[in-house]
Amino acid sequence: MKRFIALLISGLVATSAQGAVRVFACEPEWAAVATEVGGDKVEVSSATSPDQDVHYIQARPSLIAQMRRADLVFCTGADLEVGWLPVLLRQSGNGKVQPNQPGYLEAASAVKLLEVPGSVDRSQGDVHPFGNPHLQLDPRNIGKVAAALATRLSELDRPNSAYYGQRRTDFENRWNAAVDKWTQQAKGVRGMAMVPHHRSYVYLDDWLGTVEVGSLEPKPGIEPTTGHLAELIDVAHTAKAKAIVRSSFQDVRASEWLSGRTGVKAIVLPHTVGSVPGTETLFGLFDVLVARLVEANGTEGGKGGAGQ
Repeated sequence: MKRFIALLISGLVATSAQGAVRVFACEPEWAAVATEVGGDKVEVSSATSPDQDVHYIQARPSLIAQMRRADLVFCTGADLEVGWLPVLLRQSGNGKVQPNQPGYLEAASAVKLLEVPGSVDRSQGDVHPFGNPHLQLDPRNIGKVAAALATRLSELDRPNSAYYGQRRTDFENRWNAAVDKWTQQAKGVRGMAMVPHHRSYVYLDDWLGTVEVGSLEPKPGIEPTTGHLAELIDVAHTAKAKAIVRSSFQDVRASEWLSGRTGVKAIVLPHTVGSVPGTETLFGLFDVLVARLVEANGTEGGKGGAGQ
């Protein structure tokens, strides 16, 4: 019997090693990280596109089918996908990718989350109880998540663990050099006052020292109102704000309204891979993000394809 079980396990490992590890990523940034770390040993799909608000996604049959075939579900976590991911997990019937299983990995588990509330109730708006989940806009977090992914892939696909280790090392070397370059390019934006649409940039603030002096949303997840926007006019002037910031999928009207009444430039900052032209890779994402911040602030800084 023991010999039979050993042969069975050996056969399962061999079968797994012959095909790519199927990675179901919830967001484009994690699909890009999986591609960087997994190379040709993984088959990666993203549940969402760059022009979608990942808070609000429909659990479509096509996504259920993708998850049913997945070997690894790789998502942000911290309740970012709470409105749709649990439905996909339940309806997929795929036991190996459920939470607390080896085939399930949250990026949030690899980093320190910011803005963890002491308590949460609906009167505060769409506040995430585990902390702010928009962790991808600090490139230092990307490196930590990539390391966690490499470890998990090595556990799931042991015959190729050396390959994943080599890919991880190569990515880390290129990524760390790029982070140093971006940090140097953006040193002039420290203290730069911004008015974001949503509190999506707190990890960017933690990295570069930019300062959010207000938000177009009166509460997280609550659409801007005329009364609230009017209150922000004095806020923007007093703080000498340099930019009103939104993501590409957010409605342009609120930022343009406030820009028109304050003279503060309204800009789009890329929030994920593919969200604006030039951000088709992880390196491009931060090339463009830093360049747009520097331009809005009026400080000197270089552009370029770090790591590409």
